[in-house]
Formats: sequence, C-alpha cells, structure tokens
Amino acid sequence: MKLWSSAPPISVTPMALPTVLLHDHLDGGLRPATILDLADELGYDALPETEVGALAKWFDQSESGSLETYLDAFVHTIAVMQTGAALERIAYEAVLDLSADGVAYAEIRFCPALHTQRGLSHAQVVEAISSGMRLGEAETGLKWGLIIDALRQHPWSEEMARVAIGHRGSGVVGFDIAGPEATNPPERHLLACRLVRESGLRLTIHAGEAAGRNGVRYIAAAIDKCGAERLGHGLEIIDDCDVSDGEIVDLGAVARRVRDRQIPLEMCPASNLATNRLTPEQHPIGALYRAGFNITLSTDNRLMSNTSMSSEFDFARSHHGFAIGDLALTTRRSMEAAFCDRDTKAALWEEVLAPAYEDAGAAVETNWI
Repeated sequence: MKLWSSAPPISVTPMALPTVLLHDHLDGGLRPATILDLADELGYDALPETEVGALAKWFDQSESGSLETYLDAFVHTIAVMQTGAALERIAYEAVLDLSADGVAYAEIRFCPALHTQRGLSHAQVVEAISSGMRLGEAETGLKWGLIIDALRQHPWSEEMARVAIGHRGSGVVGFDIAGPEATNPPERHLLACRLVRESGLRLTIHAGEAAGRNGVRYIAAAIDKCGAERLGHGLEIIDDCDVSDGEIVDLGAVARRVRDRQIPLEMCPASNLATNRLTPEQHPIGALYRAGFNITLSTDNRLMSNTSMSSEFDFARSHHGFAIGDLALTTRRSMEAAFCDRDTKAALWEEVLAPAYEDAGAAVETNWI
C-alpha cells in the first residue's frame, strides 16, 4: 500500500481514443509538484525554481536546440529519484497520468544505474518501480512493461543487460541503448546486445535521433550489427531518402531495409522538434508514413517536452494529415511492435483499441490474428 499523498497530475486533455505508448522515459515524466515534494524530503536544494508553475516552465526544453542541452535538465529529476519510496511513487503517478490521457498500454524505460546514489542496489531500483507500476495498474487497469536502459556514454551496458535479463519477473520486457548519440555509436555495446538477444529479451536502440551526419550509419549499426527490433526515434532515416516536394521518391540502401523489413520507428515528434531545431512541418513523420515506413507515436519525455500522447496524436493530425484511419493503423502497429505477450496484445486490441477506433469511424480488423 502506498504511504504518500500523491501530488496533483499535469493537466492534459485526453483524446477519446485509446493509445499504445512504446517510448517513455520515467525520469522525463515526473510531476513538477512531486519533484518539489521529493526535493524537500531528500534535502535536495539545487532545483532551479521552487514554485510548481515556474518549475514546470523551466523543465520545458522545447527550445533546447540540441539533444545534449535537452538532456541537461535530467540532473534534477534524477537527483530526487534515489529512494525506493520515491521511485515507487513516481512510477505509480506515471501510470495514473498516462491512463488519464487514454493510454491503454505503456512501456516505461529507465536506467537503474542512475538511481543508486543513496545506496539502492540495481535490483531494489527495479523492484520499487515495478511496485509502483503495479499499484497504478490496480487503480487504472493500464497494462505495462519495463525497458532497462544502458547509456551509450558509459561502460556499464553489459551490467544493465544482466539486470534486465534477471528481472523479467518484475515486468521487464526489453533493453535499450540511450543517451547522447552524436559520438557514441551503438556497436560499442555489442556484447550487451548479444547477451539480451541470446536471453530472448527484446531489444530496441535509440538511433537516428540526433546523430547528425552519423544518423544513417548508426541506424544501420543498430539493426545490422546489434540486432535492434525497433528504433528509438529513427527520424534521421530521412537522410537516406530522396525527397521531392515533401514526398519520398527514392530510398537509399539503409532506408530500404528499414522500410521493407517494417522495423518500427518509435517517433516522438515533440522531443524531435526540440532536439533537432525542426518546425512542425519539417518533421519527416508524414513523408515516412506515406512512403510505407512502420511509424509509431510516443512521448519520449512528457515533462521536458511538455507533451502527452494526446498532443502527439494531435500533432500528426494537425501538421501531417493523419486521419482516423491513419491513427488506427499507427495504434495497431504500436500494439504489434510492443514487447508484451500475444495474449495481452490480443485482449487489448479486441476489447479496448479496435472497438474505440471502429466507433470513431476507422475501418479496422477487429480480430487479433
């Protein structure tokens, strides 16, 4: 039983449609009020603001302009995520907030090594977060899985892989390589990826998020060398495409492999706009979708990107012409790409997702095959 008095959630206007969220970082989705509460409890006095509204505004990194600057804000959320009680609360609140926004299934990712500053073991970190997720599920019915992150700039990816492999019973469904990308190729972590694949655990890798001239090469390495089943972001695959008048007219070798193999792209538009200095119209999601790439939609970091699944779907609809049928297909693809078991996918699709999209006017296959 939880022992805290939960802070009020970030206000969102939920869509009428349920969604599937594959890419959401726990340390990027805290409630500002919770950060203030935990900072007071833990004696952390380095927050840049001490009032909820001002702190929320400070954390909004929409104008950060680079992935490295965007990531700087995480020092403060991580600082208050150093006890089991704090982690349990944050995970619990994440489930409540996502459910209130219409999310039916979510995969939440985090790096256990970041939460050991006050003596927690990696196992205790995972168990606390798992406990919070279960508390949230009991209240909301939201289904979930955990993804363990390793950070590409640090040498302990193999240790994080073993943590992930050892905690399937705690809801861990996958492993990820994250962190600043530009000078950190994914193949530096081949052994960790091999350990994960050999164990049967699922693998996704941040690639083509903000690697600049290395984006296409890192995407190729992630899928061809490391064996990634999904790509975190992957928007720089557009650099291997020939684009004319906003439409893709030809594909390079890497882009063709990603498209033809239907490798899911975990696109997070609000985050991508912030870290790549893009306007909404410059984001490649529409062109990639129309060219047949396997597009999914996610939030990445709800606090730092001031976003929600409702906002991400509104972005696709408002700026890239996604109609109800496109949103239904995106949701179906997200459910197919999820790392949960087949029974969970079938139940969610047939009982929750498909009926809602069908009622909204989308032509959908209502049976999970």
